[in-house]
Amino acid sequence: MTDATLIQYMKEQMSLVSLKFKRYNYDEIDWNLRLVCLSGPRGVGKSTLVLQHILLTPNEKSLYVSADHSYFMTHSLIQLADDFVKDGGEHLYIDEIHKYDGWSREIKQIYDTHPDLKTFITGSSVLDLLKGETDLSRRMVMTYMYGMSFREYILLTCDIEVPVFSFEDVLSGKANLGEIKHPLPFFRQYLKDGYYPFSKEGAFYTRLEQVIRQTMEVDIPQYARITPATGRKLRQMLNIIAQNAPYKPEANGLASEIHVSRNDIPNYLLYMEQAGMIGQLRDSTGGMRGLGKVEKLYLDNTNLQYALVGEKIDIGNVRETFFYNQTRVRHDVISSRESDFRIGGYTFEVGGKKKGKKQIQDVDNGFVVRDDIEYAAENIIPLWSFGLLY
Repeated sequence: MTDATLIQYMKEQMSLVSLKFKRYNYDEIDWNLRLVCLSGPRGVGKSTLVLQHILLTPNEKSLYVSADHSYFMTHSLIQLADDFVKDGGEHLYIDEIHKYDGWSREIKQIYDTHPDLKTFITGSSVLDLLKGETDLSRRMVMTYMYGMSFREYILLTCDIEVPVFSFEDVLSGKANLGEIKHPLPFFRQYLKDGYYPFSKEGAFYTRLEQVIRQTMEVDIPQYARITPATGRKLRQMLNIIAQNAPYKPEANGLASEIHVSRNDIPNYLLYMEQAGMIGQLRDSTGGMRGLGKVEKLYLDNTNLQYALVGEKIDIGNVRETFFYNQTRVRHDVISSRESDFRIGGYTFEVGGKKKGKKQIQDVDNGFVVRDDIEYAAENIIPLWSFGLLY
């Protein structure tokens, strides 16, 4: 019989969740697959998304648990699944699976033993970097969740529904915020504290500092199987990148600064990228684990920049970080020899409202992306409008 404390825990968690705001990927997830893992950085709303789904699909045959619940001090995931299925359970949601040792082996056994049970797990975004004890690649569908877009921020804070605009619509100047005629005040605030859904819960930078510390000193060391001391060195590396971004990666310099082997630097940077702390702009085949050479390192999002750099922040870096952060969700973003970024057959130069066209004057399909302007004009596109892509 399913433990009553777990059922009570689920009800308590569900009571804390609002249905007013759902993340961009809620309707993109196939909730009926046999095994799904939703991964992503800390703080982007994975747990809330799962609980919202349970609320919206009321079913007494569903159970939500967290892998760090005290129940698992004396019970296993396998025991839970067995008892749940015997009670007629059909949908098992396990949050923060990364906090359970040996999770992959037990999830595989659950999958193989209970063919009618649908299992949905959430976990740290560094999970798929590891070669676990059991290969789940043929069984589990992985989906990644990013932080909030500028469009989502408007919905969360202003309760204004803005449609998702296509890339072509943005480039043609069609993107708009509907009844909001002057987007720049909202955009400037988003850059500071709009990427994480907990931004409206108070003490934002204190919460964000906790996310950074836990990610760098706990999550990455645990899943990459490195020591906590090395995790603190990675935190030091993050601060170096923050102070110098966009940072041209130089393994010898970074290795010397934090006293590690230069051969380990690429792996460390990959861990940090997958964990949602940095972004790596490559010269081809963009995205995580891209095959191209890394040309620039950014912090993952502008909120991290304001948290780590503060008043010394470089606005030019903020602009580039926002553009890269928002466009990478739906598109393959790579570096440009002539300008800042390339996406497909388009080239982009990012700057302030006085940014000229010199860098793109001889480039086909070149665009200037300007901050501090409200509307598009020919091939000059407002920076904020790229926040409406998802």
